[in-house]
Amino acid sequence: MKSTEAEVGIREVPKAPKWLALSFQHLFAMFGATILVPFLTGLPPAVALVSSGFGTLAYLLITRGRIPAYLGSSFAFIYPIMQVSETHGVAGAMIGSFLAGLVYGATALLITIFGMKWIMKLLPPVVVGPVIIVIGLGLASTAIDMAMYLPGDEQVYSATHFTVALVTLGITILATIFLRGFLGLLPILIGILGGYGFALSQGIVDTSEIAAEWSSITSAGSIGGTFQAIFQMPEFLIPFRDFSPLSVFSWQIVFLMVPFALVTITEHIGDQMVLSKVVGRNFLKNPGLNRSILGDGVATVIASFLGGPPNTTYGENIGVLAITRVYSVFVIGGAAVIAIFFGFVGMSTAVIGSIPSAVMGGVSILLFGTIASSGLRMLIDNQVDFGEKRNLIISSVILVIGVGGAFVQLTDDVQVQGMALAAILGVLLNLLLPGKEKSQGNGSMFEEPEVEDKQSNGAA
Repeated sequence: MKSTEAEVGIREVPKAPKWLALSFQHLFAMFGATILVPFLTGLPPAVALVSSGFGTLAYLLITRGRIPAYLGSSFAFIYPIMQVSETHGVAGAMIGSFLAGLVYGATALLITIFGMKWIMKLLPPVVVGPVIIVIGLGLASTAIDMAMYLPGDEQVYSATHFTVALVTLGITILATIFLRGFLGLLPILIGILGGYGFALSQGIVDTSEIAAEWSSITSAGSIGGTFQAIFQMPEFLIPFRDFSPLSVFSWQIVFLMVPFALVTITEHIGDQMVLSKVVGRNFLKNPGLNRSILGDGVATVIASFLGGPPNTTYGENIGVLAITRVYSVFVIGGAAVIAIFFGFVGMSTAVIGSIPSAVMGGVSILLFGTIASSGLRMLIDNQVDFGEKRNLIISSVILVIGVGGAFVQLTDDVQVQGMALAAILGVLLNLLLPGKEKSQGNGSMFEEPEVEDKQSNGAA
């Protein structure tokens, strides 16, 4: 993608009506993906919206208002959040998110001191690619279970639910292939809306919460009562108020969640490179990759303090910028404020909660497959040679350990398992086996974009 002249510059403030419309447009593109993660992990969608909004505002402040990026729920953390929540509750998942945010901060500090080359040595394509594949494939059973079975602990097959899932999947695929322009950025949201409509026709949508919300609004009887009925406090999970972090902490949480921060940091760097090419400014130099990664980490820490999923920069964000050429950080900030607003609207929570699991399962079939395929794409784009035994060994070990569900029992309470174990072994094999240069492929993974560090339109 090549940069073009901006319709709205990075530091330009649009007039109020245009500003509001552009911010809504940006949030609309992010909405489907942002609510999907909390839906799959059992976290409150309203909290995810609020945490993504505050995280984005913090990111814009840390990057000095120079990078137009919206931060939303991270797909890479779906599996570890689900695993930690089963053993240590949602509070444990929030501790893991907090620790992952600290890894971002430590990485930003190391980049400030040593530059970027050490990341390339630690995380070459032959390690990151297979780990991303494992993340996608490890979630495959979750998508199929949601698509095929009735909601509940027991797996009871439902032809109706599977049909709804397949219709949702079909709509999402058609939207991905045939829609162009701004609508082409919304296949997840369009798939959810289309699947929801079909699920309504099949009678599997529970609208009781929506009816209850509407009833409370219409029967309020006064302006103050109506206000209280519309706006509700999200189900925040605040440390030291709702749980004691020290009593929940476990080393198993560390081993389950922290390794995924390395993968998301690599994805973040790739996003920044593409974003630099789209906008026509080298964000890796100004304001600097260290600030960008620090912003991601702070946004994740903020989410952990509220009870939301970890935040990260989005590919959808880059797509919106490329098509609309609206680069204003004020538009991004406006979208963040609107997301926070929606998080406090009870009706939005009721609508999101009424989406059948079969609809989300249908979308997830494509989404999780796409995650795995993006790992393959990383290997192809970087031209990793699997004729080299070193590369073949590293990728093979990562794939089998990760997909097979292997684990190491360190103590009675601490396990290193699945994808986390695969990532750790991949990094260690890459550091220990001879011939490290053979794992870099064509060496373009962390190649800085050749763009001018120019001022964009609008106020400086």
